[in-house]
Amino acid sequence: MLTRDQTEALRERLTAQRRQIVSSAQSALGFSMDRDRDRVGRDSLDESTEEAMYSTQLRLHDRETGLLAKIDAALERLEQGEIDQCEECGEDIAFPRLLARPVTTLCIECKAEREESEDRRPTDL
Repeated sequence: MLTRDQTEALRERLTAQRRQIVSSAQSALGFSMDRDRDRVGRDSLDESTEEAMYSTQLRLHDRETGLLAKIDAALERLEQGEIDQCEECGEDIAFPRLLARPVTTLCIECKAEREESEDRRPTDL
């Protein structure tokens, strides 16, 4: 069970991360809207560079969208008082782990077991 101060620290951290992602998404939107302007006099290298930047921006946006969903889920678990419960074993997730990665849903033991089983899984060739 988290203390009130621990709960508030997690809420502040999650809210700050959420604000940062939303701000980044707004910047990305501005970048994509400005993308079609000023194309006169540009060479193929300029176009290639811009395409690479745009592609990178889209990949980052996709990652941030996924993280935003995890943050929202963590805020919901925080409100329900369940953020410190491992979804796999039901044991408490240590506060230092939550502080380091507030979107986590697994205690360190279950996370280690999951990673170990993923490492043992054969890779597709």
